[in-house]
Amino acid sequence: MLQRHGCTTVDIYDISAYDYELPEELIAQYPVEPRDRSRLLVVDRKTGNLEHRVFYEIPDYLKAGDVLVLNDTKVIPARFLGRKNQNGGKAEVLLVKPLDDGFSCWEALVRPGKRLNAGDSVIIDSETSILILDRLDQGMRKVQIIGNDSPYNVIAKKGKVPLPPYVSENDKALKSYQTVYARVDGSVAAPTAGFHFTESLLKRLASAGIELVYITLHVGPGTFRPVKVKNIKEHAMHREDYHISSSAADSINRAKYEGRRIIAVGTTVVRCLESAAVDKDIISPGKGSTELFIFPGYEFKVIDGLITNFHLPKSTLLMLVSAMAGYDLTMKAYREAVKERYRFYSFGDAMLII
Repeated sequence: MLQRHGCTTVDIYDISAYDYELPEELIAQYPVEPRDRSRLLVVDRKTGNLEHRVFYEIPDYLKAGDVLVLNDTKVIPARFLGRKNQNGGKAEVLLVKPLDDGFSCWEALVRPGKRLNAGDSVIIDSETSILILDRLDQGMRKVQIIGNDSPYNVIAKKGKVPLPPYVSENDKALKSYQTVYARVDGSVAAPTAGFHFTESLLKRLASAGIELVYITLHVGPGTFRPVKVKNIKEHAMHREDYHISSSAADSINRAKYEGRRIIAVGTTVVRCLESAAVDKDIISPGKGSTELFIFPGYEFKVIDGLITNFHLPKSTLLMLVSAMAGYDLTMKAYREAVKERYRFYSFGDAMLII
């Protein structure tokens, strides 16, 4: 699809349309403290106006009756560092999705991928190893945790929090890579739009009549997987599991029926709710999985607004934001954010699209 962008014509299905220049020093390595003191760029879809605010001022843009939907998934220490077999080179395993109820077998990413095959082991220490069982689709492996302790305890005691690749490992980042409302174990990456909320801000919102609704979508490595095709419509998303309780679905459906706004906290909430919309704007409760790829041209069924961070160039997350705000307005907002020295990516500042 061709679209006018300034004095040029842009093909918004071409991956190059989602590139932008970002000075490296704007990539945040840890969050501000308190979390709700991050900056907030407010994007008005109707007028095209941009406003510079602070995140704790977000109640100014919400009203009684709005439904704020948050993802309560919790990041697990899913990263394991070790060596291939007994005396081999360095190796790494990132657990992605459990394949049994005992947390013994997992779908995982391994590194180096070309050198770890079925029958190889990643030795973590004298008591623990991870056995490669089989190759799966999209570069994944089926692996099994081997050790003297239960697999659940092995993960809790010996796994590491898998920080994003653009964040240098530091104590402040490791301690902060979780939302204050995280409660359901299962993600390998945090729903970072939620980082800006504090307990006190959530209480303020509830007191103002904002309805807080929680869903669960376990974030997989696909959130960092680059788009490698020129035509973005050919990109395949990695599948992620979600759960929407009956009470959450009822709250959202009631609000849609009454004409109240649904504001998603993060792109994971958008993908979850849009995937669960079975009949126009009616949300179906229960467990499911989504491979939904949202890019410009997508017609939203449920979401009326979005709180999100500033995302990587050429990423599926930037494409989703462009679908919500419009391509031109999104790129205008990103240019403004760079100009005004906003902090980018997981620990960076926030954007509200209304």
